[in-house]
Amino acid sequence: MEEEQLIAGLRSRDRKTIEYLYEKYSRALFAVISRIIQDKDIAEEVFHDAFVKITKNMERYDASKGRLYTWMANICRNAAIDKTRSKEFSNAGKTNSIDDYVYGMASESGTSEIVDGIGVSELLDRLSEEQRFVIECIYFKGFTHSEIAEEFDIPLGTVKSRIRAGINVLKKNLEKI
Repeated sequence: MEEEQLIAGLRSRDRKTIEYLYEKYSRALFAVISRIIQDKDIAEEVFHDAFVKITKNMERYDASKGRLYTWMANICRNAAIDKTRSKEFSNAGKTNSIDDYVYGMASESGTSEIVDGIGVSELLDRLSEEQRFVIECIYFKGFTHSEIAEEFDIPLGTVKSRIRAGINVLKKNLEKI
């Protein structure tokens, strides 16, 4: 199918043309998204949304500004970038507890004796509940100081003070080991 025919068919929302578009371009467009988002399930979700956007917004395509594939690839690329900037995406990796990291890694690698010997959990047990919470959020869950303050309604200065105090406690206890 020629590009002009494809564009005309998509603008008229012809089902056969949409199926042809999917068959011919889906792998290439999915690859654009997959280079930005490595998680296959999330990449598939973004691709689906981008493909729907492409088919619904064909009136916006201007052939004088570039080829159809370039326009579609830009929509997919922008959708993937938007997804990585979303709060949902950034919070996806921030759900594991310290036990998941310490004991999960140990059981997967068969190094539980070594990890237990490090004493990370015991060191963290020496912190106050508030200090332990912010330390876990920062170092094990990937939150920024601002995200903790916003997400858990704790003043930013308090978050920073708890981190500083917690690190000082950890330093003192680490020297004893």
